[in-house]
Amino acid sequence: MEAEKPFLSKIEEEIDTHQIVLSSLPRFHPRRAEFLKKLAMWRFEHFKISASRGQLDQSILHWTEIILLLRSGPTLATAPSALRILAIRLRLRWQRFNQPDDIKNCVNYHRYLRDQRLQDVYTSHDIITSDLVRALGEQVESQSRSDNIMENIKEMMILCLELLNSDNLPLATGAFASLIEVIAKCHYARREFQDKGIECLREATIRFPSSRHLLYFLGRLLVMRFYENGFANDDYSEAIASLNRAITLASDLPEDTEIDRLIVQGSLWMIASASFIRSTIFGHPEYLEEAIHHNRRYLSSSWVPLDDPRRVEVSRTLAVLVDRRILFTSYPGFSDPDPSFDLSTLSSLTESIPEPNSWTSDQWNRHYQPLGSIYAAIVNGSEIVENEEILKYCRKLADSRRRVSSSNLPLGPSLPFLTLSKILVHAFKSTDKIEYLDESIAVLRDGLKTRYKWPAQQLLINSLISSLTSRLYRLERREDLKDLMQLFVKAVDDTSMMKLMRFDLSRAWAKTAHVFNHPSVTTAYEKAFSLLQDYLFYSPTLETQHSRLVSMHVFVGDLTSEYASYQVDTGQLNRAIETLERGRALLWSEMRSFRTSTDRLAAVDLALAEEFVAINSKLEQVTTSIVPYGITQREGSGGEGSGRLDSFGPLVEKRQKLVDDREKLISRIRALPDLDNFLKPPSFDALRSAALRGPVIITNSCKFRSDILILFHNSPPSLITTADDFHDRALQLGDRLVKDRKKYSLESKQYQKALRSVLKDLYELVGRSVVEEFRKMKIEEQSRVWWCPTSVFCHLPLHAMGPIPSDDGVKRYFSDLYISSYTPTLSALIESRKSAGSLGGQSSSKPSILLVAQPESLRYAIPEIWTIQRLDATVTSLISKEATPRSVVESLRNHQFSHFVCHGSLERGKPLDASLRLYEGESLTLLDIVRSQLPSAEFAFLSACHTAELTEESIDDEALHLAAAMQYCGFRSVVGTMWATVDQGGQTLIKDFYKILLSSDEPGVPYHERSARALWDAVRNLRREGASLEQWVNYVHYGA
Repeated sequence: MEAEKPFLSKIEEEIDTHQIVLSSLPRFHPRRAEFLKKLAMWRFEHFKISASRGQLDQSILHWTEIILLLRSGPTLATAPSALRILAIRLRLRWQRFNQPDDIKNCVNYHRYLRDQRLQDVYTSHDIITSDLVRALGEQVESQSRSDNIMENIKEMMILCLELLNSDNLPLATGAFASLIEVIAKCHYARREFQDKGIECLREATIRFPSSRHLLYFLGRLLVMRFYENGFANDDYSEAIASLNRAITLASDLPEDTEIDRLIVQGSLWMIASASFIRSTIFGHPEYLEEAIHHNRRYLSSSWVPLDDPRRVEVSRTLAVLVDRRILFTSYPGFSDPDPSFDLSTLSSLTESIPEPNSWTSDQWNRHYQPLGSIYAAIVNGSEIVENEEILKYCRKLADSRRRVSSSNLPLGPSLPFLTLSKILVHAFKSTDKIEYLDESIAVLRDGLKTRYKWPAQQLLINSLISSLTSRLYRLERREDLKDLMQLFVKAVDDTSMMKLMRFDLSRAWAKTAHVFNHPSVTTAYEKAFSLLQDYLFYSPTLETQHSRLVSMHVFVGDLTSEYASYQVDTGQLNRAIETLERGRALLWSEMRSFRTSTDRLAAVDLALAEEFVAINSKLEQVTTSIVPYGITQREGSGGEGSGRLDSFGPLVEKRQKLVDDREKLISRIRALPDLDNFLKPPSFDALRSAALRGPVIITNSCKFRSDILILFHNSPPSLITTADDFHDRALQLGDRLVKDRKKYSLESKQYQKALRSVLKDLYELVGRSVVEEFRKMKIEEQSRVWWCPTSVFCHLPLHAMGPIPSDDGVKRYFSDLYISSYTPTLSALIESRKSAGSLGGQSSSKPSILLVAQPESLRYAIPEIWTIQRLDATVTSLISKEATPRSVVESLRNHQFSHFVCHGSLERGKPLDASLRLYEGESLTLLDIVRSQLPSAEFAFLSACHTAELTEESIDDEALHLAAAMQYCGFRSVVGTMWATVDQGGQTLIKDFYKILLSSDEPGVPYHERSARALWDAVRNLRREGASLEQWVNYVHYGA
């Protein structure tokens, strides 16, 4: 400042001189504008040095007067240039002093200038457009949420596209930078504009493939959408590719600029952050390795200065990732053997092992890499592990580390013991010599005697459990079983261990206790169930919860069926039914608990009931969100909009707080009279009410034993034991059906033959014994029965098993004997029988029907539409463009019956994206349906493909399909399809179905409860007309 004082004095002299001149000039003197302009410029120069607001205010006043003079004088053509300078000065004053009207006026002046014919190079149309985008962006940031903000962002988007189309790339990139900052900060506007911005930038990067700026912006938007749209791998992959391309382009320039450094640093940061989040959510080993790579890349990049504030956070993240790799794999950091590792150095390495109390960090680092390379060789099955020199080296190293007295050891203190143990286990498997396994167990126990802390203790315990389990199954020694059970308890109860690992160990505990009939078996299974709930619902949204289930689906499915099989084996049939209910449809059960009835509670404590409803609503909103709100930067966090590494954390914390508050409310509720069982898992006595209108058949298939349980309302459940190969045969049937559907056309003779074979084998496997039991229990033919299938049976057409052998030679199927319906869970069936609300449910009046149809791409849609519209009932039609997701959901609330005529689609691995296709590509997704609350809905006919089919790579027992979603949101009964539909015959079945339904005479029976019998009759009519197996087997009934 001292150096600038002489220049400041000169500026003040110029200001005084120009003020004197202006004071002598009349207001409309031809040169007044000229001197005002010079005075305004000198005042601005003064402000730049002194930061005096008074000087800036005076400069703005001078420019205002200049514009008034120019507009009334002969020099009108120069007014736009002056107006642009005034707008820029106003924007600066808003930035520095936060005067709200300034940014508003700035925007208005730029809008005015865009409408003028501009000839000055400094006020060209593109420059004004670019200025306006920046001003709009700052105006948006200054406003609270309002419609004006949304309109401003839309205007910014349009202006950015205009600049892009003018081929003015520098101005366009600057405008896009402002737009993306706004989208990043205005969380409520992200969803609407992210997709549009991504589409626009994709086109822009095709037109300008060498623009590192546009590639960076595209990558940034894709990373945002990845965080907020269910963590889609497609968004992640495209974002990483775009950001890497931006890094390459910036790195290839002969001279780097500050902007290029920011692009590279920002890209490296976003890649590291996104890879960490993906690894955290999905837990796949390959994602973990990729995250480690990208975070190491950030730290090692020459573009990232040593004083970069993000380095500390990335270093911590890398430490977390490495620890996670150790915990997940017992492997500290080497995915492949080091190619530079030379076996000939083993001798010198062995000799260099220091005395126990002489270890230093440098000495440890010398051994850490070759030890890790040996470990990697073991994991990868390399033959080098059979080298005697390696065994000698590892033994000596482990012995030296075992006797180290200090607990302050560098990274990987357990690695010598883990590596030696792995080598010995490998030797045991190769030679079948039990002494190698014995030594492995001894080595791990030696490691546990040291004072190593977390996570070394956990790694050693886990490895010891593995080795002891191998010896137990080999020798069946009771002392090993005793030791193993103690270790299981210690590990599973260790709250410092990751919940997934604790769950995995609890499941291994339960299985081992089950096999060896240990008294802790029930405790182990209960621990596993508890940890499963904790781990699963730590994820905040349905999307991430499902992803967790997929990553552990083998363990989850087996856990429930194995526990139930144990309970059946010990004569606890009622408990087995409770377990099967508790362990399946976990996501639906959680969601249903958010909508649990509070009528009884309200009668006792209305305020508590209202508080409970409110917190359930908030939890449901979080859980069903596609754009998980709460993923924002923490207050005070830095970073250029790329989001903090812990962006997943705030969302989890928000949900966890809601869950904790809800648990406290539940505890208060259970303390009230007669509410002690509030929201506890339903008891057998409650579940048996599912069989009020007919028996419910529950299948349970697992390797221990498989059974068929039949639930009755007024008598104990029946148990049908099965053959030892039941489980394997069921899996083979499921695989055959899926394979044949992919291999053959649904209308082909080959597929009809394959389906006929599956139905026949399915009858032999399940149907014969069920029919025999029904006849034994005197269940009348043509009465209603329900299937509650598990695992592979969720894919199989149990209702159509057959043909059933008969004396008269007539082909009969299970559906000829009994009217079958399906239910995902017993609770869902019980819920479907509750009162249907206020729009006439439970009355004898004919229901109102909503028809939703998309005839453009369906050959047989028009006749079906006519059929529905001619019914003897009130029909509201939403056809073609009238059927939008919003209009459909709103109309569903006002109708008891709904009929959909459209395409159904599945997304592999994304069951929540299963959808009914509406007009011009819009879709009503499973998640849209789940969000809807339709307490007055009664019946839905989903005349579309795949509506009761599970998505590939989904979880069978979760029943995440459209028909189940309809049940969840309120529909009591649903007709859907098990797979793709064949066009022929569908309209005939539907015509008969509604004719039978609406003309049936069943006093006191609601129309939706007549739908199963109506479908049964319509299918029989279709078969009489010669329909193929595929045409009638496909239709299934869910619910009441």
